[in-house]
Amino acid sequence: MTSGRPATEWAWEYAGYQPAAESLRESLCTLGNGYFATRGAAPETVADDTHYPGTYAAGCYNRLVSHVAGRQVENEDMVNLPNWLPVRYRVRRDDAPPGPWLTPDSPALTAFHQRLDLRQGTLTRRLRFADGHGGHLDVEQHRLVHMGDPHLAAIRTVFRAHGWTGALDIACGLDGGVTNSGVARYRQLAGRHLTHLHTGADPDTVWLRCRTTESELRIAMAARTRVSGGGVTRDRVEHEGPRVTRALTVTLTPTRAVTLDKTVVLHTSRDPAISDPLQAAVDGARRAPRYVSLLGSHRAAWEHLWRRADVHAPGDAGRVLRLHLFHVLQTLSPHTAELDVGVPARGLHGEAYHGHVFWDELFVLPYLNLHFPEVSRALLTYRHRRLPAACRAAAEAGRAGARYPWQSGSDGREETQTLHLNPRSGRWLPDHSCRQYHVGSAIAYNVWQYCQASGDTEFLYTKGAEMLLHIARFWADAASYDAQRERYHVRGVVGPDEYHDAYPGAAEPGLDDNTYTNVTAAWVLARALDTMRALPEPRRRELFEHTALDSTELERWDEVSRRLHVPFHQGVISQFDGYGALAELDWDGYRSRYGDIRRLDRILESEGDSVNHYQASKQADVLMLGYLFAPAELAGLFDRLGYHLDDAGWQATVDYYLRRTSHGSTLSGLVHAWVLARARRGDAWRYFQEALAGDVADLQGGTTGEGIHLGAMAGTLDLVQRGLTGLEAREDALRLDPVPLPELSEYGFCVRFHDHWGVDLRVRSGRLCVSVPASGAAPIAVRLADRAVTVAPGDAHWLDLPGH
Repeated sequence: MTSGRPATEWAWEYAGYQPAAESLRESLCTLGNGYFATRGAAPETVADDTHYPGTYAAGCYNRLVSHVAGRQVENEDMVNLPNWLPVRYRVRRDDAPPGPWLTPDSPALTAFHQRLDLRQGTLTRRLRFADGHGGHLDVEQHRLVHMGDPHLAAIRTVFRAHGWTGALDIACGLDGGVTNSGVARYRQLAGRHLTHLHTGADPDTVWLRCRTTESELRIAMAARTRVSGGGVTRDRVEHEGPRVTRALTVTLTPTRAVTLDKTVVLHTSRDPAISDPLQAAVDGARRAPRYVSLLGSHRAAWEHLWRRADVHAPGDAGRVLRLHLFHVLQTLSPHTAELDVGVPARGLHGEAYHGHVFWDELFVLPYLNLHFPEVSRALLTYRHRRLPAACRAAAEAGRAGARYPWQSGSDGREETQTLHLNPRSGRWLPDHSCRQYHVGSAIAYNVWQYCQASGDTEFLYTKGAEMLLHIARFWADAASYDAQRERYHVRGVVGPDEYHDAYPGAAEPGLDDNTYTNVTAAWVLARALDTMRALPEPRRRELFEHTALDSTELERWDEVSRRLHVPFHQGVISQFDGYGALAELDWDGYRSRYGDIRRLDRILESEGDSVNHYQASKQADVLMLGYLFAPAELAGLFDRLGYHLDDAGWQATVDYYLRRTSHGSTLSGLVHAWVLARARRGDAWRYFQEALAGDVADLQGGTTGEGIHLGAMAGTLDLVQRGLTGLEAREDALRLDPVPLPELSEYGFCVRFHDHWGVDLRVRSGRLCVSVPASGAAPIAVRLADRAVTVAPGDAHWLDLPGH
């Protein structure tokens, strides 16, 4: 099974080596700690069409210029750092020349097994090679990227000879000759980010230093190697261009295994409390404990994370949820709280989307808020530090306030590519996705959700208020008044759908009155008004003076928040103004011709057509509103805007877009599952299963190998945490409105709510248990639709759910 199989609830296993599945396995077996991560590539190999040993440090970007389609194109990439994995080996027998270097691709491979241990955060590989004379070599390898010390990683390799005695050559080192080439469609772009490579060695340590070409980020690695169990007959250091290798020859006998421990330390010039990255790396490698001690402290660090964040659900769904949580924590751990980084859409697992930060935090932070609020705050602080850049972008477009970029990287400028490649047609096409200005509303939503869940009024009244103010200011200025309709319009945007970026035949890109954009803009304006009114008077005066905000502008915010236009057609909410006039697509015809039509845009473009002509959406757009807002809140938003939205109208809208969505994004199944859990429960489970399988089964056809889909992974966790429970964490109470999902009738998790660490919520047999750990904090108010209870620290309370 190419997607692997969960051997137990804590392990993911692959039996047998399958080169065609290696890219997917490398992504799913990535190990990381929030500071850096390394793909689960074979240490015996180098980057080629099968293997890609990428290592990425959070926030490490570099910019290069490429020549594409007759144009100069500039891209900023998350840099593939030097490869610390290399451990090669070959057999010497008698006086014969050494055999070939052994890899999983060697004809001599007779057995292969790989196991990802989620509880311990380790990757174990077992390989067996035949020697052609009736004997064989067993290789067992254990790998970790330390969750306690963010700069440490280690590999232990154990060699065992069966049926022979001889020598084993081992080459163990660091490789700086890497490029960003992990995504096939980007290979026409420049990818050599590292320069000024220097290597060196100490008695048992080799080191490498380099820097990035444009951002001048200094990077250093040091690798300490120690051998036990066999006599070393050769030991020398080899410098070969950008590579440094410690070459060893050891004696191997059937009676004694040889163990090689490789301990690696990574530092960059972004790190605090160091003088020089190289000195820090070399010193760290010298001081690092032995492998057994490292493994012990690494396990302990993971155990602490699982206590705070584990989700309990039965069967395969529970196992996949735990795998998703594992990868979320490897990308965004407590170490992330110390960094200036955002949420990379594809984790630290690959190079898709160039490692950029999109709106995926909209699906990630709601989960983190209730487990690691310090990480959420840091991720929002990343956005606040780039508020000046967002204000400059708005000003350059002739707008007030802040216009955040659709794709962000190091400094907050717009990183969205101007061209994108359609691999089906081979053509480079204009990319207009930078018109997804709704990313600003996503940031505002996350500010509000974080502050509600954490009770962090200090952040809300300072950085949060500033972001809300400037995002609201942008929407108020972007809205133009139509005296005939007595409505405001927002024109020239692209919504979450992404398939539609222009009207048919239009000379200019952009759409008018995307409903998701307008409704969320109205929400931002209303929440910004609430915040301005709630500010303590001294802070309000300070902020108003600093931003030249006055009552006249607040009045416009209020007016626009009540008069933004929402288009309708055929009794349903229109995705954008004019959507209902587009042609209907022959869905059955395209499915019969192409099978998988998730990327319908690429199919139509290759035919010389455009998805802009059709009522066909890539992913949830209007239905995203049902993901962000509970039914009552969504109805209230429409009521504020002067529209009536009842259950029947929303149900009709859901049904309409279900028939017209291709699900070309891993986020689509997630959002549909969330919405259908309350609108059409019978179909929710099918979409939830699709969201769970998105990466483990690589449903998007090869994209997981380029990096996991972090938003979809975190979103499945949040679907259980908030979607099925209706959990809303507000300053005064935990509010719950559970919906029964027969296929997942039993589950549980812990959350952090204000001063309470580890509030346990369990759903079982139509009952909900809320358990509050003992502490000196005040009791928690728990509110359901039909009752309210108070749970004191040290107590548990069982509640019968409505309908049971």
